[in-house]
Amino acid sequence: MPDPADIELRDLTAGYERHPAVHHVSLRWRRGDLAAVVGPNGAGKSTLLKCVAGRLRPMRGRVTGVSPHQVAYLPQISEVDRSFPVTVAELVLMGLWHELGVWRRPTLVQRQRVQQAIEAVGLQGFERRTLDTLSGGQFQRTLFARLMLQDAPVVLLDEPFTGVDARTLEDLVCVLQRWHEAGRTVIAVLHDVALVRAVFPTTTLLARELVAHGPTQAVLTEANLLRARRLQEAFDEQAELCDVSEPNAAEESSHAHRH
Repeated sequence: MPDPADIELRDLTAGYERHPAVHHVSLRWRRGDLAAVVGPNGAGKSTLLKCVAGRLRPMRGRVTGVSPHQVAYLPQISEVDRSFPVTVAELVLMGLWHELGVWRRPTLVQRQRVQQAIEAVGLQGFERRTLDTLSGGQFQRTLFARLMLQDAPVVLLDEPFTGVDARTLEDLVCVLQRWHEAGRTVIAVLHDVALVRAVFPTTTLLARELVAHGPTQAVLTEANLLRARRLQEAFDEQAELCDVSEPNAAEESSHAHRH
């Protein structure tokens, strides 16, 4: 699988049923970035990530530099069905679908890789446990182990630390840092600004539109965070797809209200 180039969003507008959740976003993540996406609730962060993952088609604009086959994507934990009757080992094994396909049985080496991934996230001894018996942190560790086996150059994570305890958070952050050190591009939607400042060198601040993007300390200023909150409060949830023509200076102040 070829390495991706820089990931670039070009005037991206995306949403559902003609109601844009994020609009006119243009930015670039460098190959190998460890990046956070932050913003108020409802700011379009998950929508943006789904477009990068190839799970949602943009209304307008485009994403370049990455294909869905190069992406390991972790949705919000609430979107994952934990009632599916599989064990921890079986779910982790699904990370090898790109090697096994539908019908091939895993080899001894592949089963050893599954075991190594389980041990890497601290779940040794849980291999035969079913998903419905796991705590939130244990389930998230299982999902991270599956991502490891996908071995993708781009890892996209939507609120990966929701509902996990402090020890699990520390362990999973270490996994992200190892991916980053290996040269993977890691982009995570997060709410914990203190964690972002401590761990992520690059940050995107979103409030339906791009507020700021770049080095984390330059992005997460009080002025930018206040602007993000004000922009989010001004958006009309029922507005339809907007005109993509650029507003002039006189129009700029009312631009958020039209969306």
